[in-house]
This record gives sequence, structure tokens and C-alpha cells, in this order.
Amino acid sequence: MAILICGGAGYIGSHANKSLNERGCQTVVLDNLSRGHREAVKWGTFEQGDLLREEDLEHVFRRHEIEAVMHFAAFAYVGESMGRPEEYYENNVMGTLNLLKTMRRHGCGKIVFSSTCATYGEPEQMPITENLRQEPINPYGASKLMVERILRDYECAYGMRFVALRYFNAAGADPEGEIGESHEPETHLIPLVLDAAAGKRPGVQVMGMDYDTLDGSCVRDYVHVTDLAEAHVLALEHLNQGGSSDRFNLGNEQGTSVLEIIKAAQKVTGRDFPVVKVGRRPGDPAILVGSGEKAKRILGWEPRYRDIEEIVAHAWSWHQHRTF
Repeated sequence: MAILICGGAGYIGSHANKSLNERGCQTVVLDNLSRGHREAVKWGTFEQGDLLREEDLEHVFRRHEIEAVMHFAAFAYVGESMGRPEEYYENNVMGTLNLLKTMRRHGCGKIVFSSTCATYGEPEQMPITENLRQEPINPYGASKLMVERILRDYECAYGMRFVALRYFNAAGADPEGEIGESHEPETHLIPLVLDAAAGKRPGVQVMGMDYDTLDGSCVRDYVHVTDLAEAHVLALEHLNQGGSSDRFNLGNEQGTSVLEIIKAAQKVTGRDFPVVKVGRRPGDPAILVGSGEKAKRILGWEPRYRDIEEIVAHAWSWHQHRTF
């Protein structure tokens, strides 16, 4: 029996793949490689395919005995989703429906879904807890919320159990340096800052200095990618032990501003670089900080890496020796 990791050639999916294999699990990675990297699939079996092609899914489920699914395959750029909503709804929602239909046909009834704090929109309190209203302000968050609702309906109608993990800003890299963050184009703050430190970019932009925060720049909750991977493993164990379907925030309960990230990177790398302050990016809330209390209480999840300089240091180590 194998665990299917959709999007397992991507940033978080590849780290979850490593964590599962370290526990002796058999994995099958399904990825269309549009945004993932074949080189990141260092464990398990790789199958190239697209969730929008039901025949690709059918091939995988016929070839492998799949007992559960981890679903990371999604477009995940807030800014891009504002200008290209049709692609986001098609890929993120229709692709998931194809996956769920195939799971039903093959009697696979457990799924861990990679959701996002973007489903909350502009939250009314901090840290964000799971009982707050979900009112996304961008198509990316809306597409993820739609999938959460589909999962709830699938459980009610078909008995499919799920865990939706709403995590905050994934950051860092595998501490052992085997895999890390690599996007094309790159839009995430820490790798952009490290590119500037490495001289690969002329500098780094701060998008918005008029937010209602201490230094005027956006504040986010940065969670180490290895800790996120661990949460997915714990969520699967929860389902395997008969746990009920649920939704969990994965946050460190501490916010770090864009300017603080830049200062941490300058300290870790020992390098300076130009910082250019520009206007806001559409769709960005001022502050997103999440509570991890429920995940700790029910899943036993406890982040190991909370210090932002340590998170940046792991990313910098990968950045200097990256293989893809």
C-alpha cells in the first residue's frame, strides 16, 4: 500500500515525501512538473501526470495500490491569482474534483489537503484560530476554501475523511540540505532576499510601507517547511487511527515583518544589498499570524524551528549549494 503525493515535486510536497520515507512509508509522487522539479523527487516512485487529465490519475491508481492521498498540487501565487483567476479555479478546484472522483472509484477514502491561511482574508483577530470567518480576498484563497467545502460535502455524501491544513508562510529548507525552495518565477520573500544577498538580483522590493504594522511593512507567520511536512505526516496518522475529519491552522503564533526578514538575511549572510520600497501588491492583508494550539492539542504538532534567523540560515545553506 502506498501514499500518493500529488504535487510531490514541489517545495512542501517534496519535504513531506522525505518525512514519509524516513518513517518507512511507500510513496508515489504525481506531478506535472509545471512548477515542481523532477530532481526534488529523491524518494518513492515518480509518475508524471496532471490532475486535469483523469486518464493520468486512472493510470496511477490502476498501477499502484493507493491507501491515502496528500494533495499539494495547486497554483499558489496570490498576485498571479488576481490577474489570472480562471487558471486558478480550473487548476485548483477542477483538478481536485478529478482527484476525488478517482479516489472514490478506487475505494481510497483518506486525504490530507494542503490549504492556506489565505482562506481567512482580512481576519478580525490575531492569532488566527480555526473558528474565525473565512472570507478570502483573492482567487487563490477562494479556490482553496472551495476545495475545503467540497471535502466537507464528500465526507457527508460518500464518507471520505479528510484533514485540511491551513498553513502560513512556508520558509526555510531541509536542514540536511537535500531539498529546498525553488520556484520559477520566484515570488516568495526569503528566496528573493537571499538572491539579492547572493548578487543574483540587483536588490529586493518591499511591497507596501503603509500597512498598520509597527514598521509599515507586511507581517507574516513564517513556518519551517520541515515542520509543515511533519504536520502532514501527523495528520495522516490521525486519519489512520480513526480520527475524524478536521481543519487545522499551522502557525508559530509569532509575526515577522518584511523589513525584519531583510535584517535577518543581512545578519545570516553577512551581506548588504539594495532595498527598494514600492507600492502594495493587490490581495495582501497587513498581518497574518496563526495559532497552532489546536494542531498541538489534537495532532501533537510542535514546531521545532521557531527562530527566524535559523529558518533563514537553513534557506541560505540550500541557496548556496542548491542542485535544482
